Amino acid sequence: MITVSELNEKIKAILEATFMHIVVQGEVGSATYHSSGHLYFTLKDEKSSIKCVMWRSNVAKLKFKIEPGEHIVIDGSIGVYSPRGEYQIIAVAIEPYGKGALAVAFEQLKKKLEAKGYFEQSRKKPLPKFPKKIAVVTALNAAALQDILKVAKKRWPLCEFVIVDTLVQGESASGQIAKAIKYADGLGADIILATRGGGSQEDLWAFNEEVVADAIFNAKTPVVSAVGHEVDFLISDFVADLRAPTPSAAIELILPDKNEYLYMLDELEQRYNGVIEQKISQKEQELKHLKQRLLTLSPKERLEFYLREFASVKKSLDEIIKHKLQLLESSIEPLKTRFENNINLILRKKEANLKLLQEQLELNNPKNRIKEGFAEVTKDGKRINICQVAKGDELKLTNEKCSAKVLVIER
Repeated sequence: MITVSELNEKIKAILEATFMHIVVQGEVGSATYHSSGHLYFTLKDEKSSIKCVMWRSNVAKLKFKIEPGEHIVIDGSIGVYSPRGEYQIIAVAIEPYGKGALAVAFEQLKKKLEAKGYFEQSRKKPLPKFPKKIAVVTALNAAALQDILKVAKKRWPLCEFVIVDTLVQGESASGQIAKAIKYADGLGADIILATRGGGSQEDLWAFNEEVVADAIFNAKTPVVSAVGHEVDFLISDFVADLRAPTPSAAIELILPDKNEYLYMLDELEQRYNGVIEQKISQKEQELKHLKQRLLTLSPKERLEFYLREFASVKKSLDEIIKHKLQLLESSIEPLKTRFENNINLILRKKEANLKLLQEQLELNNPKNRIKEGFAEVTKDGKRINICQVAKGDELKLTNEKCSAKVLVIER
């Protein structure tokens, strides 16, 4: 006869000796990450379940998070807890069933960060067109760094590069990369370039860690992620403000091409020279036109213009007068003849009238009209009829030989 404790110890020895190394697949029923760092969960299939535990040292090596309902494969052994007579699987490594742990971890972190808004296009910062200073977060001895500096010198030598040395692979690399990004953020650079050359998924994994994503997201300086080759997509690529397929391509995206701008400047110079020459020619024509207008509108020019107009009018008038005179000269003789004839006719008429008047005068002359014993009666120098006199009138009697004043005494 044996005790319960002895039985449990015998069972423990048998189970642990029999199942020193096992690989078991199943679905996660429940999972608890303890504050101590240990992971407690159950593994089940359609008919039964078994308790499992993973100690803290191995939990730290897990690349993904164990979640209920996930199909996993456990590599471990059977352990027995004698005081309660319970057995469980002690997991050393866990892998997702049918796919790699890194792939699952990548998708889990990507989904988490996307829900937090780390990938939002609206929060991505624009890159300056002509950066003056770039902080490169990478390993100092990396071949990619030399490629970057070589391309940069050829493309845009005016930019200053500050190298922030850090590990880019290994277990502690993610923490160092995050610190390097935070340090670079305080250097006053225009851009932070987080980069490394190609490698396996494990080699590049440091750029898939959440701590690196947080550092990129919180950086005030625009961050460019250029990790691995063109086919490699990492968490840092999604969080960064710009993703470049390779380190060399990152420089081509970040820096302008000096040859392109020199060619552009040549084109602009030719274009501006053409425009300036055209403007100068246009202004010369305008100046010539204004000068002509000024000469036309000047007092001297206007005076000369009016003098020319006056001379022209005078010449025309002289010709008209000359022509008129010629016409008059040709008609003056007939006019003269007509004038003389008219004068002679008028004179003859006047002479005839004069003769007639003289004859009438002779007939009306008192001297010729008074007969013997007759006298002319006048009053106040006017000849009157004798019948017109009145008593008391003073009259004058005149004949051809004498005159006498008389007073009418009676009529």
